[in-house]
Amino acid sequence: MIREPGIADVTTAVRSKRNVELPRLLPALTIVSHPLAQRVGEQALLTAVAAGKEVGVSRNAPDFTKPGRSLGVPLGDPYVSRRPIQFSPGRDGGIHVLTDAEGTPVVADPHLGDGGELTAAAIEAGVALELAERVVVLLHLVDGDVGDAADALGMVGASAGIRRVRAAIERVVDLAVPVLIRGETGTGKELVARAIHARSPRRDGPFVSVNLGAIPRELAAAELFGSTKGAYSGAVRDREGLFRAAHGGTLFLDEVGEAPPEVQVMLLRVLEAGEMYPVGAERPVTTHVRLIAATDANLEDHIRQGRFKAPLLHRLAGYEVRIPPLRERREDIGLLFYHFAREELDAIGEAHQLAPSDNYAKPWLPTSIATRLVRYAWPGNIRQLRNLARQIVIGSRGLPQARLDPRLTEELGGEPVAAPGPATEPATPPALPVALAGARRRKPSEVTEQELLDALKLCAWDLKAAADRLRIPRPSMYDLIEKSAHLRTAGDVGADEIAACFRECDGDLDAMVSRLQVSKRALNRRIKELGLFRAT
Repeated sequence: MIREPGIADVTTAVRSKRNVELPRLLPALTIVSHPLAQRVGEQALLTAVAAGKEVGVSRNAPDFTKPGRSLGVPLGDPYVSRRPIQFSPGRDGGIHVLTDAEGTPVVADPHLGDGGELTAAAIEAGVALELAERVVVLLHLVDGDVGDAADALGMVGASAGIRRVRAAIERVVDLAVPVLIRGETGTGKELVARAIHARSPRRDGPFVSVNLGAIPRELAAAELFGSTKGAYSGAVRDREGLFRAAHGGTLFLDEVGEAPPEVQVMLLRVLEAGEMYPVGAERPVTTHVRLIAATDANLEDHIRQGRFKAPLLHRLAGYEVRIPPLRERREDIGLLFYHFAREELDAIGEAHQLAPSDNYAKPWLPTSIATRLVRYAWPGNIRQLRNLARQIVIGSRGLPQARLDPRLTEELGGEPVAAPGPATEPATPPALPVALAGARRRKPSEVTEQELLDALKLCAWDLKAAADRLRIPRPSMYDLIEKSAHLRTAGDVGADEIAACFRECDGDLDAMVSRLQVSKRALNRRIKELGLFRAT
């Protein structure tokens, strides 16, 4: 069996072919929701778009592959048309999306521009595309230079951000250095700490977790380091403390930024000397513990405000691991949601809803809800997503499709979305620009020379705008111009002619474009190359 190329293979191959240099970030489509839940998370790279070509996406092509797998299959849903949705390079790093009038209905994010143009900023943020009210794919960028860790380490997701976290864990598991995990609330910092412990030489020792923000400040030192009988009011016996409870294993200190000043001093001694003084003790106690700390606070700001000791930060951060927030790994949202939903459906005996036997069955998760999940900012991150998945599953219990009740709808933003049923029609999606909603893609051979000339004049010789008006890919414009006996590109214009026109038009670029009848952008580039400057 011949292995199909993965992300890194495709990137390398296309870069080497004809010396085409691709960007490190490549456009890709990731399945966020599908009638067959096991398809969620599969991905298709749009490498050809990055190389300046056009890619068609239909029921039958291209293949979508699970990250780390070598073989994939097309979308395959019977309601997705065989007529492809065309993705082609747009202006300034954007992507142009065009559908066939008789092809798959597509609903996109509101920030889609006129003529089906998606800006580079929109693609960087991630654009959800609903296909035939059955499938949701996310158009986004992937990092082709980030390798995959061999083990998922108990973490759901395949984004570049989570792959970096896995790689960071693999680098540090066998070392004795303390680790500082940074990330917003709810991103899974304790999960990372447990993964480090489970793969470290201390895996057979205890893993002790403590949230410093939940311990009363006056008791924090005794909780961590232990105390002797009579050390303080109420200390009626010796107390072991969490450090000694974690002896030979790992101690996880969450919200370390909340540590009181006296605890910070004692932590610093443990890290520097490997020993501690229980509260009230006269002799130090040796400790043999791997310390992992976590925070969602900006410790550097705490240091500037005198609330945290700089030497302690330097000691805690023997190695740092940053966990990205959910909004920076939107391609993982579908995988995470279905993971949590499957757990809840299993618990109530309705997991069969995610594995329909009929290819024509309605998807359990309506596309309108899936799109909202991807668009939402998730301030509570994975913890919030898990809670929402549980509420959706319970709130939809006994129904053929998931639904949002009014409170959840308000939380996610937008009008209520109900599961289609006998008395309910599917929610009407937002209107789209005509080009995306059904304008037919034309073949370049259908464009007459007069049509080409008229479009260029009407669009002030902006090749991209003219291509959009003619409904043909931008690269085809160069072919048509080359074949025309009456048209030329800025590269065809001689340096003397450009210099003379520059003088006669007093450097007015618009006037030069009108006279030379070439692309404004390309002409401006030629002017700069020739070192022509407008008199001031």
